[in-house]
Amino acid sequence: MRIIALIFSIVIAALGGVIAYRALFLEPSAAVVITSTDVREVQNWWKAAGGILMLLVGAALAIRAARRPSR
Repeated sequence: MRIIALIFSIVIAALGGVIAYRALFLEPSAAVVITSTDVREVQNWWKAAGGILMLLVGAALAIRAARRPSR
């Protein structure tokens, strides 16, 4: 059961990293703000925050699953 939990948590962490990376660097921005002097792109922060949260939770679960059980 520990092996399955370890693999599952690593997959969650990897997916979270991919989601966060794509939201911050690859996907088009969620909105474009145009003013009289500047044009800015607004990133999709909710998607990036969700990906980072998945990355942290998956990493924590992987560390917990990889440790020896205490007796």
